[in-house]
Amino acid sequence: MTQRVELAAVMDRLAVDGLVTDYAVAVDDGDWTAYRELFTSDGRADYRSAGGIEGDAGNVASWLAENMRVFAMRQHLIVNRRVRFGVLEQDTGDTARVQADYVNPMRLAADHDDSAAGAPDFVCGGRYSFGLLRTGDGWRVREVVVQEKWRRLPG
Repeated sequence: MTQRVELAAVMDRLAVDGLVTDYAVAVDDGDWTAYRELFTSDGRADYRSAGGIEGDAGNVASWLAENMRVFAMRQHLIVNRRVRFGVLEQDTGDTARVQADYVNPMRLAADHDDSAAGAPDFVCGGRYSFGLLRTGDGWRVREVVVQEKWRRLPG
């Protein structure tokens, strides 16, 4: 591998890592416009294992906006990121698969519970599987699938 190819691979890994981080921040901050912009035009998300829906990124963003309002605080901690680059139309590195584990503490909003501050009421964990595509605008999410493995409910 030449130094130029190695540098390109490092830059791609950093860009992919940044995209996964931007995904978590958009969900945690409830920035549904930013969430939609992370996806390709045909991008899809599947939250069914966590009690959610599956569909195109726009519909899923609308569903998340409605359903995440019950949580005053959300904080995705995404770790153990495994990145694998693939081939698309003969060009190595135009696709990527990322598996990443997550822990997601959330606190109920004050109008749903009397505890507006303090420890999370709800914690879940599992694994994300991202399918990414290099586009003219940079790396974008083509698909994300959530595999919730556990959850701890209030009480």
